[in-house]
Amino acid sequence: LSSSSAASDVYKRQELNVLDVRGLSSIADYFVICSGNSEPQVKAISDHIRKGTSKKPHHIEGYENQKWILLDYFDIIVHIFKSEQREYYNLERLWADAPINKYHNEKSKIPITQ
Repeated sequence: LSSSSAASDVYKRQELNVLDVRGLSSIADYFVICSGNSEPQVKAISDHIRKGTSKKPHHIEGYENQKWILLDYFDIIVHIFKSEQREYYNLERLWADAPINKYHNEKSKIPITQ
């Protein structure tokens, strides 16, 4: 993900993957996938991303149940899973043709732009 006007510091997650789905999907250019160990942690990650970006998401799904929260920033879709749901849905396998950048237990900046 290139330069941005806003960045989110995702800190409460086990593993963060960025899938480049350009050319594979017409709905977005990138999928950001991360997870938390509990529903409050999933909500905290979502809140932190939303507060850390200057752009508001176009659409939000799953905020009430906190097992899989989707933040739609048009070109970037952020998927925040509870660990069990991430394993079950396994978006990385579903989009296996997409180039992937993996970040494991490190502080990382995820640009969110429109």
